[in-house]
Amino acid sequence: MRDLLILLVVFASVAATLRYPFVGILAWAWFTLMTPNQLGYGAFGVPLNLVIAAATMGSIVINGGLKNFRADPVTLALVLFAGWLTISQWFSLDADQSAQYYDRFIKTIVFILLAIQMTTTRLRAHALLWMLVISVGYFGAKGGLFTLATLGQYRVQGIEDTVLADNNHLGIAMATMLPLVAYLREQSARAIVRRGLEGLFVLMLIAVIGTQSRGAFISLVVFAAFYWLYSKHKLAIIAAFVAIATPTLFMMPSKWFDRMATIGTATEDESFMGRVNAWRINFRFAQENPVTGAGLRVPYDADMVRTIEPGLAEGAKAAHSIYFEMLGGTGFVGLLIFLTTLAVAILTAMATARRDKGANPDVATWKGRFAYYAQISLITFCVGGASVSLEMWDGYWIVIALIAAAARAPAEGAAESRAKGQQRAPYAGETFRRARLADRKRVLPPVVDA
Repeated sequence: MRDLLILLVVFASVAATLRYPFVGILAWAWFTLMTPNQLGYGAFGVPLNLVIAAATMGSIVINGGLKNFRADPVTLALVLFAGWLTISQWFSLDADQSAQYYDRFIKTIVFILLAIQMTTTRLRAHALLWMLVISVGYFGAKGGLFTLATLGQYRVQGIEDTVLADNNHLGIAMATMLPLVAYLREQSARAIVRRGLEGLFVLMLIAVIGTQSRGAFISLVVFAAFYWLYSKHKLAIIAAFVAIATPTLFMMPSKWFDRMATIGTATEDESFMGRVNAWRINFRFAQENPVTGAGLRVPYDADMVRTIEPGLAEGAKAAHSIYFEMLGGTGFVGLLIFLTTLAVAILTAMATARRDKGANPDVATWKGRFAYYAQISLITFCVGGASVSLEMWDGYWIVIALIAAAARAPAEGAAESRAKGQQRAPYAGETFRRARLADRKRVLPPVVDA
């Protein structure tokens, strides 16, 4: 039954995509983030995402979606990054080994470039953001309830054979989404939606703790710190986090605290030292191939490791770091371009928020508020990414795409709101309901008969 439902959704999405290309962008995001076909039986492993991707690209071309291609710093950085991935693949030490990862990474970058070009309005930006939050939030809600039901005795895991199957990957992905859940909560006009997002926020926070991942816990601390630092309501933020975290930590078993305690004694932890060896392997490959690197995931091969560092061959495995993955796979140049792309996205978000606040210090458009939360989201991921191999995860790339799209999108709602006598959402967190109440109190001019 689930297979039939998935196939029906795909069929409807492809049909709608032929007329409206952005529907394909949303469906593409859903499949890459949530991999719903992995939840089916007959549809398991079927590349339905390729069908959606082909329909989306075809529809964009047919409908002239790329006629007004717009370049911006983020787009240019992405194009440069994709080009360097291609060069790295050409000079790969094991082209067969790296080809599948190159193919996967390039598809992700192509999707992100198309998403930037097609996300031209507030409505589209919010639709893509909702798709991102719902896709990851599903695992967060499920994981939070699982942690509560089992009192934290078991780790929260993702779906097998997916990017977020590992507890560390899932925990950091959920921590990355928390600022975006807060943004959608702030922008929602209906009370029932705000209450639902508040519940999702709490469950995702509990799920992050329930993954028992040290990297995810550090990401959670980083998110809380930046959220508190940027907020005007610091006491309220502290009270909220204490109210959520205290009962959650109280119910967690002693093994959770024992695991978190190893953060301070990492050099004595066997698991951490295994990661250090993996980092050394990738650094050695970068030393031997400083310009193009060894090729994506080539340092995973023990036989290849023996050619440069025989003593570390037994430690050949995932680098557990987005930075060392890029260093070993694409060299120092590739790592520099990767870091530049992240930096450009964060600086673009900061500039958007600063311009929006400078235009009118008392009120904020959706662009300014999203840029504020998006930079926290991306910074949280960058910190957590130091301990996981998530450089190909579509989630943070979509955040980057939305940052670029929001930076050049019109401040939709400003002129329209003034025409309707409404106000925009203030920085202090005032809701749209207050704006509507102000509109009702507005004194209308008397009607004069001609």
